[in-house]
Amino acid sequence: MLCVDEKSQIQALERTQPMLPLGLGYVEGITHHYVRHGTTTLLAAFDPLTGTVLSQCKRRHRHQEFLDFLRHVDASVPKAFDVHLIIDNYATHKHPRVQRWLAARPRYHMHFTPTYSSWLNQVEIWFNIITQRAIRRGTFRSVKELVAKIERFVHRYNAEARPFSWTATPDSILEKIQRLCERISGTAH
Repeated sequence: MLCVDEKSQIQALERTQPMLPLGLGYVEGITHHYVRHGTTTLLAAFDPLTGTVLSQCKRRHRHQEFLDFLRHVDASVPKAFDVHLIIDNYATHKHPRVQRWLAARPRYHMHFTPTYSSWLNQVEIWFNIITQRAIRRGTFRSVKELVAKIERFVHRYNAEARPFSWTATPDSILEKIQRLCERISGTAH
């Protein structure tokens, strides 16, 4: 099983001023001025059993790039295994060429998350981790530099990968939903 998604439009931003460090009584300072050098799309397949990630960066975000990523996954997963992909309902994932590619490979099984429920897909947790640790405060003079940073992060992450574990119980989640429903019932919405 692999949790698959794309993080599109990751910008290679070069900050015009160096980042100011965190200090006593003030937060880390980062300039709002930057130079844009382009974007990349990160495609990732997170293995929830091992915590490892297969990834590729692509210039664009179309069905062609998704197909190329599926070929990368296909080459990386031993042929003896069926491949179950947890994926959202993005149109690229349902493109006729993607559907034909999947139909020709019966070991692939697509499982789509419900609309507005992509947070259930564990690759989203991993996207938050890479954003916080490698991308958000970075300064990149080119897309190539940004992609190299992402690839280094993935390599280091996989070396120490561990599966995620839920810390909330089903009962605590249901209680939160119940409280939310009670608060919003009776509103004019």
